[in-house]
Amino acid sequence: MRVRVIIGVLLAAVVAAAAPAAPFLARYGAVPHQPETPVTVLLAGVAPRYDESAPVWPWPAKAEDYTGTTDTIVLAQIRPGGQLNLLSIPRDSWMNIPGWGWGKINGANPHGGPDMLVGAVEDLTGVKVDGYAFLSLYALRALADAAGGVTLDVPTRMKYDDNAGRLHIDLQPGVQRLNGTQAEGFLRFRHDARGDIGRVERQQLFLAALSDQVKRPLNWWRVPLMVSALDRNTRTNLDRATVGSILGAAAGGLKLKTLTVPGSFGFRGAASVWAVDQAALDRLIATDFRDPGDPRFLTVAVVNVGAPAGSARRLKMRLEELGYRRVTATNGPGDQSGTTITGALAGRVRRDVGHGTVAPEGSVPGADITVRLGADTPAE
Repeated sequence: MRVRVIIGVLLAAVVAAAAPAAPFLARYGAVPHQPETPVTVLLAGVAPRYDESAPVWPWPAKAEDYTGTTDTIVLAQIRPGGQLNLLSIPRDSWMNIPGWGWGKINGANPHGGPDMLVGAVEDLTGVKVDGYAFLSLYALRALADAAGGVTLDVPTRMKYDDNAGRLHIDLQPGVQRLNGTQAEGFLRFRHDARGDIGRVERQQLFLAALSDQVKRPLNWWRVPLMVSALDRNTRTNLDRATVGSILGAAAGGLKLKTLTVPGSFGFRGAASVWAVDQAALDRLIATDFRDPGDPRFLTVAVVNVGAPAGSARRLKMRLEELGYRRVTATNGPGDQSGTTITGALAGRVRRDVGHGTVAPEGSVPGADITVRLGADTPAE
């Protein structure tokens, strides 16, 4: 009888601890499974919008509709085995945003919503995004409170007041446990010499500290509270299958690595921007975010040896639209009847080319993959 009572109490405790996460589980509950390939999710923190027509000051925040600028942009990729790589993209990164034009990447969401921001990140990095999660201003505040506070080493004195934005930061340097409001101030502060890059570094410190806390068994009971905090303050398009892949990859514990898009401070007119070092970013992506089974980061040589005129150029353009980063197009000698594809991942590339056969030999020197277009290539 005594054993039954103890078991009953333990089960009741488990149910009570898990209850806050029930809405999330009901919506996304899926059987965890190891993914065959990395899963990549775009995380974005959305700035609030204020009702400037309100008769009171400071203006109240409007109801969150996740249409504001994205002050925090992180590309998160979890790999089979639990390796989690986080790439912070500075909000002032200057780029040619598909569907809009040149501007700071944090303006993509107000102009074209999540699809435009996802497209901008994919164009910048060359990494396919499997889904997104937009977090409201209050998400990390609620998350920190649900975690019981986060212990951080505040690197310097932080003092700033913004009455309009209801932001009041007053932190002393040193190791301390920050509650949700203090953690929000730590994350949003950018009034120092490093501006947005300093804020990116603090975001990475926060995520690393939070990850370390969650790993400790004594804090596991807080996980449902943290899941609930995020669920209440997030808009996402993640489906059950993707959530199941993430849970499966993370089942054995996470190994965290934080990175930042390389670049330097610069100006476009009077605006301060982050000038992305694209060559350095491509190297970073190839090392830390490239799926070994994804050929889009390989060097592809397209050679016309019997196809209709312009076929090599058209295939190059089509492959680039699919995300291939290094494609060349030339004409070659000969009069080949059939299209052949040689080199690493030739079978995968054949699916994107749409025709041809895989051949064991015949690569162009310096190319990982060579596509020789023959007479079987369809005309435009």
